[in-house]
Amino acid sequence: MTEYRKSVTLHGREITLSTGVLAQLAGGSVLVQSGETAVLVTATMAKKPRENIDFFPLTVDYEERLYAAGRIPGSFIRRESRPPEKAILAARLIDRPIRPLFPKGFINDVQIVATVLAMDPQVPPDILAMFGASMATMIAGIPFDGPVAGVRVGLIGDDFIINPTYREIEEGELDLVIAGTRKGVMMVEAGANILPEEDILDALDYGYEAIQALLLAQEEFIQELGVKQKPFTAPEVDPILVSFVQEKAATPIAEVLKDFSLSKDDRDAQLDVIQAQLQTEISELPEDAELRVKLAASATKLPALFKSATKKSMRRQILDESIRVDGRALDEVRPVSSAVRILPRVHGCGLFTRGTTQVLSIVTLGTSSDAQELDDLHPDEKKRYLHHYNFPGFSVGEVKQQRGVGRREIGHGALAERALVPVLPSYASFPYVIRVVSEVLSSNGSTSMGSVCGSTLGLMDAGVPLREPVSGVAMGLIKEGDEVRVLTDIQGLEDFLGDMDFKSAGTREGISALQMDIKIQGITLAILETAITQAKTGRIFILDKMLTAIDKPRTEISPYAPRLLTIKIPVDMIGLVIGPGGKTIKRITEETGAKVDIDDDGTVTVSSVDGEKAEAARTMIENMTRTVEVEKVYLGKVTRIIANLGAFVEVIPGKEGLVHISQLAENRVRKVEDEVNVGDDVVVKVKEIDQKGRINLTRRGIHPSEVEAVRKLV
Repeated sequence: MTEYRKSVTLHGREITLSTGVLAQLAGGSVLVQSGETAVLVTATMAKKPRENIDFFPLTVDYEERLYAAGRIPGSFIRRESRPPEKAILAARLIDRPIRPLFPKGFINDVQIVATVLAMDPQVPPDILAMFGASMATMIAGIPFDGPVAGVRVGLIGDDFIINPTYREIEEGELDLVIAGTRKGVMMVEAGANILPEEDILDALDYGYEAIQALLLAQEEFIQELGVKQKPFTAPEVDPILVSFVQEKAATPIAEVLKDFSLSKDDRDAQLDVIQAQLQTEISELPEDAELRVKLAASATKLPALFKSATKKSMRRQILDESIRVDGRALDEVRPVSSAVRILPRVHGCGLFTRGTTQVLSIVTLGTSSDAQELDDLHPDEKKRYLHHYNFPGFSVGEVKQQRGVGRREIGHGALAERALVPVLPSYASFPYVIRVVSEVLSSNGSTSMGSVCGSTLGLMDAGVPLREPVSGVAMGLIKEGDEVRVLTDIQGLEDFLGDMDFKSAGTREGISALQMDIKIQGITLAILETAITQAKTGRIFILDKMLTAIDKPRTEISPYAPRLLTIKIPVDMIGLVIGPGGKTIKRITEETGAKVDIDDDGTVTVSSVDGEKAEAARTMIENMTRTVEVEKVYLGKVTRIIANLGAFVEVIPGKEGLVHISQLAENRVRKVEDEVNVGDDVVVKVKEIDQKGRINLTRRGIHPSEVEAVRKLV
């Protein structure tokens, strides 16, 4: 075994690539290290192409091993099973910039696996995995128009940081990932604390410049290794088939796309009729006709050719006439409507409709025990805000088996979550765990941004005091050579047949989240600037329409939401409140009907839909955890009497002290029972607390005003 290594220093941090030792039977493997984070990335290609498919079968897996951080999984089976959400998001982060770089017509299965072997809390591994995916693919010799690389850009104060640590990400104003090639930007993913568009553009420029060093390192390493890319020739499209489809279908397709009165369903139906007519004409040809024989050889040829003809017609219409298939101008947003409180009992809900895209977002307020506990490699242990996204088959008029949450649902939910987190109130000011579920009821483009809009409405309806309302819009791109058209609020057909899906979310003042995917091999920063600037106009237009339904958060939460009361108790009293085996806290819950949650720092949250029950539970806990103070006056109850010694008085629940017989009255007392009896309420003052914690009380020297004040508290 011979190890080959290469290092590159990026903004003061060294990144090392090594190959030749690990995973030798994989098509290509590389170990990427920075600090004490190490990620093994492999790329393997199937020897033969799949038959009768019209897509590229790429699989990207990102595997987190908890041993990388010296931890044992917390699940019942004590091993990694389903990938955590952040691992799925990391896999998507790797997939999106590399997928467009494989050649058209290439249909061999390719699998890229990134495994985190060691974890340095100062060095997030996802960027290293992205770097390694490009490198492993090239080492494997897989047909690939790389290299591609990415960096994370943070912002602290006025300074951009390349590949910041977790703490710098947490403390900063920006978490932006940009990936690109020599030809341009391939992918953008960002969360921002409401930053102006100008700052985002500066960050993109800064990040793209940093990428160049990583691209150069890959190019040099491949040259040093002497790797040759496996030959691949894209299958030629038979000109006879192309001519047939163009001749028979081009004009009817163009007529359908220019009929702006058609709904999405009607347009799709008419396009289906045209394709069916093509199939009928072919089936009526003699069985030995050349055209019929060629099409019979592959079930995917005719649909692919028809899609190509539709794509060409739609794009030419936009490029030549600046008119879209629904008659809109390039920067025009579809009709928008909004509504709130359309469901009973839920804590809050918002319905957002844009064109035929419709999303219903439902808000639930919970207590601290409802927070999601995270069992992954990242430093966050809990999530207080949960955003879930559901995309059923009926939303696109299809029959689809409901088989759990897919990567798409997780990705879209995370994007909407990222867009809203910057405007949420602090936990101290609004101590609720918040869950939003965005149900896609109808989908015709940009349901993730519809989820942002619907969720803003739902959160305000639930009485969550957002700093500012957030809206979102999806931008598209049609690019042919030097001809470029940026589209505002793309619908499904424009996403499907276009070159870019660029999502921008934010407030009037700035951006909270971005996500860009493209299908071509890179776009310039100038195109990105146009898209970001144009998106702001669309975003504000949508926001104004949303605010007609509700313009600010409600001042009261739903009567069905829990009322929360919080108190702080000394940490050493947590055990007292919980009791042995949870006996005490269970008794409080049973007696009051309220729910009690205790954090490790001594914060106690009492919750109940009935405010009186919550108050009763809080009073019980306060009484249990009150501390006795020297020189303070209390109204207590005599619990027992010891002859010739004095009386024991409970001054607060569970705490009693001794009133010596000499301290029972201003005058001399001969017998304790002459002054007090068991069960009497008496006013006492704490005289001292000795080194053993014993409380000595007195009834002497207490001013009448102190007596009156303490009795009023009862």
